[in-house]
Amino acid sequence: MGLMGYYLIAGIMFLVGMIVSNRLKSKFTAYSQLGLRNGLSGREIAEKMLYDNGIYDVRVLSTPGELTDHYNPANKTVNLSPDVYAGRSVSAAAVAAHECGHAVQHATAYSMLQFRSAIVPLVNISSQLSQWVILAGLGLMFGRSNPTILLIGIVLFAVTTLFTLITLPVEYDASNRALAWLETNHMTTPAEHDKAADALKWAARTYLVAAISSVATLLYYILLFLNARDRD
Repeated sequence: MGLMGYYLIAGIMFLVGMIVSNRLKSKFTAYSQLGLRNGLSGREIAEKMLYDNGIYDVRVLSTPGELTDHYNPANKTVNLSPDVYAGRSVSAAAVAAHECGHAVQHATAYSMLQFRSAIVPLVNISSQLSQWVILAGLGLMFGRSNPTILLIGIVLFAVTTLFTLITLPVEYDASNRALAWLETNHMTTPAEHDKAADALKWAARTYLVAAISSVATLLYYILLFLNARDRD
């Protein structure tokens, strides 16, 4: 079978990923032009959501870049890109609240977030080694295939796939917490809320594409292993 199947899967998922990513950027660009009626900035939205959830030990910081927003559980910081941190738009409110959703998950010991954080060291190792071990198992490094080595590479790759799958409920839950808080506390009008939900929906789809791509690649590697084992 070779690696043609892998390249096909990778190519298809790359195109799908590009489409989703471009759609996401266009959504955020459009919604960043829509001013929030309450006039609050992303930083103010974030601070208020944290305080409303009884979280007083998390700092809200500005971080360089575009779409670089994230929550860091290690130092308890909500890091917002400049356009979100200072922005007073629907997209700024949606992103700020979403990242605070992760802070709420951390504060409430949300099980999926804890699980994801726990396997990060293992994921770091497996992501660095899996491709090389798989190539060795396929015989592309030493000239001879070895199903046992290939299986080890597949197990390593499965760890990264598991991480992408665990990320899905973590991200969707953070968005649900954000949208519920925005609506309950009247941070957005009904029209603004719909657009915030739309923005977060497209953001979540980037994680969905990554998970589907990883699962498809894993299944392909398993098929290669079964074929290699049958030949021995």
